[in-house]
Amino acid sequence: MTSETTTLTRTASKTGTMKALRFHAAKDLRVEEIAKPDQPGEGQVLVHNRFVGICGTDLHEYSYGPIFIPKEPHPFTGAHGTQVLGHEFGGVVEAVGAGVTNVKPGDRVSIQPLIMPRAGDYFADRGLYHLSPQLALVGLSWVSGGMADYALVNDYNVAPIPAELSDEEAALVEPAAVAVYACDRGEVTAGSSVLVTGAGPIGALTLLAAKAAGAAQLFVSDLNDTRLGFMKEMLPEVVTLNPKRDNVGEAIRAQTEGNVGCDVAIECVGNEHALKACLDAVRKQGTVVQTGLHPHDNPLDWFSVTFKDVDIRGSWAYPTHYWPRVIRMIATGLLPASKVVTKRIRLDNAVTEGFDVLLDPAGTQLKILIDLA
Repeated sequence: MTSETTTLTRTASKTGTMKALRFHAAKDLRVEEIAKPDQPGEGQVLVHNRFVGICGTDLHEYSYGPIFIPKEPHPFTGAHGTQVLGHEFGGVVEAVGAGVTNVKPGDRVSIQPLIMPRAGDYFADRGLYHLSPQLALVGLSWVSGGMADYALVNDYNVAPIPAELSDEEAALVEPAAVAVYACDRGEVTAGSSVLVTGAGPIGALTLLAAKAAGAAQLFVSDLNDTRLGFMKEMLPEVVTLNPKRDNVGEAIRAQTEGNVGCDVAIECVGNEHALKACLDAVRKQGTVVQTGLHPHDNPLDWFSVTFKDVDIRGSWAYPTHYWPRVIRMIATGLLPASKVVTKRIRLDNAVTEGFDVLLDPAGTQLKILIDLA
């Protein structure tokens, strides 16, 4: 972005408008000047956004949506139709509403984008906010999103970040939380052997999270050699497998203790063949974790599930209380999330240099961040 464009953007913000990338329909994303969010009401926070990531969910909305973007008013938030995208982001608090005590103007924050009832809901009353049937998300079913100059969120959506965490890393807390929760669901621990299917951003972060948890053997499978190369650069010790050439199950059994298979297999694609590879590769009484979202029914060999005595567990998003933990993991270097970032772009070019590039089957990029400065 040129200095002239930066000046225009700042002027527009001062006059009550801002720049935003909005979903109108499949293959119809527009960078537009829209009204800046109102001053925050009670329990709300206005954030001046800094970096935002393009997620696989955003790509699906662009390609086939609306999917998670409501066609009718969302039952909890009322949001529907045209939507500012972006749920992986951070920024600086611009203003706070009455009753907000956890942050103040000037604080740097990471956004936890899940929105739901805070009480009076079976799961909310048990602290399992991410399982609420009324769940909404900033950037998908809320008035604001991260792909804009500003976002209006609730006080429980903002988590202060330490000086050790960069603005860029603040936008990586959300996908890293998905990865950490997947490893927790699989009970990855010191000495574990772990297979991750899918070398996309979530798969890459899951490998990093597994290593942070103490995994001693790491395997990753993907059909794209370029992305497998990214994994090897990120973690030289990881064993990369391409199902076009390798029998994933056989290769992992040959390299694990007793030739029995890995302790944990985590599916990060939402692909029928990847899930079957997980079941094949995991040892008896091992654990398969399903993190990727499958677009349709997926037949599985349930005889093998029973015969191998395995656990199959879903992993949906993350508990909202993970934010301080994941922030610490990234800030201390235990989970070097920025390793997955391969490109940084501007909002004006987000569609052609971001969305379209990530949808290219060549897979030349991994995680793309939009710089909103």
